[in-house]
Amino acid sequence: MTLTPQWLDELRSRIALSTLIGRTVKVTRAGREYKACCPFHNEKTPSFTINDEKGFYHCFGCGAHGDAIRWMTDQRGLSFMDAVKELAGEAGMDVPAPDPRAAKKAEEQASLRDVVQAAADWFAAQLASSNGAPARDYLARRGISEATRKAFGFGLAPDSRSALKEALKTFPTAMLVEAGMLIAVDDKEPYDRFRGRLMIPIRDARGRVIAFGGRILGDGEPKYLNSPDTPLFDKGRTLYNLDKASPASRQTNRIIVVEGYMDVIALAEAGIADAVAPLGTALTENQLGMIWRMVPVPVLCFDGDSAGQKAAMRAAMRALPLLRPGFSLAFATLPAGQDPDDIVRARGATGFVEILEDAQPLVERLWAHEVAAGPLATPEERAALKTRLLAHADAIQDADVRHHYREAFREKLDALFARKQPERGPRVPWAPQPPRGGRRFQPDPRLQPPADETRALSQSGIATPYAAALIGGLLRYPEAIRRHEDELFRLSIPDSGDAELLAAMLDIANGQEGLDCEGLLAILEPMKVYNRAMTLLRADGMHFSFNRRLEGEEVDAAREIALRDLDEYIGVLVTQPEIRARLAEATADFQRTMDDEGLARQQKLRAMDEELTRRLAALSDSTDQ
Repeated sequence: MTLTPQWLDELRSRIALSTLIGRTVKVTRAGREYKACCPFHNEKTPSFTINDEKGFYHCFGCGAHGDAIRWMTDQRGLSFMDAVKELAGEAGMDVPAPDPRAAKKAEEQASLRDVVQAAADWFAAQLASSNGAPARDYLARRGISEATRKAFGFGLAPDSRSALKEALKTFPTAMLVEAGMLIAVDDKEPYDRFRGRLMIPIRDARGRVIAFGGRILGDGEPKYLNSPDTPLFDKGRTLYNLDKASPASRQTNRIIVVEGYMDVIALAEAGIADAVAPLGTALTENQLGMIWRMVPVPVLCFDGDSAGQKAAMRAAMRALPLLRPGFSLAFATLPAGQDPDDIVRARGATGFVEILEDAQPLVERLWAHEVAAGPLATPEERAALKTRLLAHADAIQDADVRHHYREAFREKLDALFARKQPERGPRVPWAPQPPRGGRRFQPDPRLQPPADETRALSQSGIATPYAAALIGGLLRYPEAIRRHEDELFRLSIPDSGDAELLAAMLDIANGQEGLDCEGLLAILEPMKVYNRAMTLLRADGMHFSFNRRLEGEEVDAAREIALRDLDEYIGVLVTQPEIRARLAEATADFQRTMDDEGLARQQKLRAMDEELTRRLAALSDSTDQ
């Protein structure tokens, strides 16, 4: 059947959500909304709100969110179609007539579910029989209790090519093949796929068996074997234990992703129920979406060996384009050679949780991985590190998240490669020195220790009016941004709003070639810095050529002058704080040593500073020339 978005919206609009939820949960009115204690997690103070006008509920405690249909599926456990039919009956709406092709497909899937459920029942019976003693011994050695064994539906596939086929002979052979229970090769007689293996049912989000994983008993390869993709089972869209982990995560507000189903089961045995695992593949986009619907920052906990860490990085790379504000990944690293089972056996659930609490954010994992990827001794190697990190940031589609990743990587690079200051001895008060060459040196009384204003200038960066003029010029002439990218990154902008605007412009220019003023403003428009950008463009009090709107017949010549002045202006703004910082150091050194060399160094730096100040004044006056 075809349920259009319009039909579903009409259905939702006819249902009073507070009345629907109030049938099983005590709700109280709170202004225009309703409140209740959340039915999805234990709480004493109501944090569950219901908004009839907007048609949704939301829990500020555990994050549960949805509409009338989601309530029926999550709280009542109905399938989507069953929920729609029940709500439509209450709303007096007719459910659209079924599509014959869809109905046939649903009927076939229902039949395949009968096959895999029958196989699960037969495997469980084999495990409980006398033939299952070796498999039961294996489970006992792994520390898996009978309760856990039954909860996860363990079974046994005998070492036979036809035992399952014979046991399920009431189903057509073609259906057994389609369900993944038999293997058909060319014209040969189909035979059992799983032989001599401990069987672990794989369930969908509603707890229905859709496939199997089998672990070999004894020697042989592969150690683990999963069902092939079938109409019921798509391994890239399925997470093992999702049916149990989803309700558990509402209690813990956490989801743990481990490598395999035996890791999940070991954690469940230790009392940690909110773990899931992919099924023989790296995490896919669909699986990440399923996890993010439960918690915003799931914890990936892969083995500490090389293969486990490679799997973690593959997951990180897969997640980068999908990141959005508030949604990311964290990484908990196990000791090398140990898996979750080893940890909970040795240290218990508490020890495992301690590892989870030390999980690294995604940005830290990417940084650590790239820094450890090779030597960083030469400029080329350091540049390669920067290129790799910024490439990771550029893979992020969300503009705000991408911007903050680039900023985080730049800060880390600055800290890693910061020029080390020479160690200085304790400051010695000046005292008269013996005459040299028959003449006593007399310090110039005008040369004082570095004043507080000088120190503040070197620490706080360029003055706000100068920064505003710079950003206004870059808005008019964005082509200068890429040309001066490295210099602009070095600038310290004291006003946080201007600093954020400049960072956004750098981020945009890095990914856009041939950017003009109009194009830059179009990209900035959805951002909160847009209003500041427009204010700087309209400012009339900044007397620089690159801040003026160009008009008249000689626009090209004026533009060339403005770009030349902007280039020089950037050079002055970058250089002057550095010169003043060195001047403050030189003045402090001279006060300590009072020698001719120190005086000469200080005077040279002071002259450079004065020249830069004159140049700024000349650039400001150039608009009036």
